[in-house]
Amino acid sequence: MSQTWRYHNPVDITFGPGAFGRIGEALDGRSYALVTYGDAPFEDHRARLAELAGAPTVAVDDVASNPNFGTLSHHCARFAAIDPPPEVIVALGGGSVIDTAKVLAAARGDFAQVRHYLETGRGGDTLGAIPIIAVPTTAGTGSEVTNWATVWDLDGGRKYSLARPSVYPQCALVDPELMLGLPRSVTVSSGLDALSHALESLWNRNANPMSTEFAVPAARELLMTLPLLAEDLENLALRGRVSKAALTAGLASSNTRTALAHELSYPITLHHGVPHGIACSFSLPLVLRAVAGESRTCDTALKRVFGANLEAGAEQLEAFLTGLEVSVDAADHGVDEKAWFELAEGAFDGERGRNFVGRREKVLSYF
Repeated sequence: MSQTWRYHNPVDITFGPGAFGRIGEALDGRSYALVTYGDAPFEDHRARLAELAGAPTVAVDDVASNPNFGTLSHHCARFAAIDPPPEVIVALGGGSVIDTAKVLAAARGDFAQVRHYLETGRGGDTLGAIPIIAVPTTAGTGSEVTNWATVWDLDGGRKYSLARPSVYPQCALVDPELMLGLPRSVTVSSGLDALSHALESLWNRNANPMSTEFAVPAARELLMTLPLLAEDLENLALRGRVSKAALTAGLASSNTRTALAHELSYPITLHHGVPHGIACSFSLPLVLRAVAGESRTCDTALKRVFGANLEAGAEQLEAFLTGLEVSVDAADHGVDEKAWFELAEGAFDGERGRNFVGRREKVLSYF
């Protein structure tokens, strides 16, 4: 008897060079708030947006990496002052911008509601649902097609996930032209985040045939194309290939969520300042070795990416990362041997760690 499975994603996606030009059509005359970055490249994007769709009612343009309780409370207070409130939020930027927009949509100006939900798991039904139009300017996070946002409590040393069906973006305009000019470091880090989404969707208890059909080609394309793009940053064709693969990886992980490598990454980003895409990808060869042989379904999918020999695949993955100047040694990311073992030991108890199809004992044998 065949497996029963379900796949769902409600985001209306427009992909390709020039997709940003559809923003006026997507807004359809509705008033909007803009959430974006304040640095120079985004001034041009904002000017183009105003030409296409008119001025926003407010611009939250000081979004920083890794949205946290303090910055989000500040943004929500600014949002609360808008009268009348905007009908739509346009998130123009990377994952931090789109995650911030999701929190603003849920909070409706009152961050205390979101914080209460994150800390207690209660009150989700009272959260808002302002529509979001996501316009990603990096290829990696997949936030434009997921229903969660990462939120950091810096004082408490914790990472939370705001996960509600209401924060799926209404639509995503994925335009590789907006990614031209991204520096190599951001290009590589975001691309590695996407690769992690693809692979973590495969060694995942929530994997299904549809998520696998998104994840396998995404992983193969990123392994092939990201090194080429890293050496040819203004190549629009390569930008398009990587951004499509990142989007496809996001469609996979939107249904499975991530797994062990992401669980390991959160303390490394929080306590050692390692960019998320690096933190969640340098352990991928180790996790691949640990999961090989643990699940026939997973092995079959991974062999479609790496070939029949998964140990050789792990070596290939190591060479891929080091070729991008990313060390696979935790010590090079500020994590000593004892701390690395303790992170691994505790990772299986985390929300993402519990998604992993492998065994704790086998993973720890590699530490």
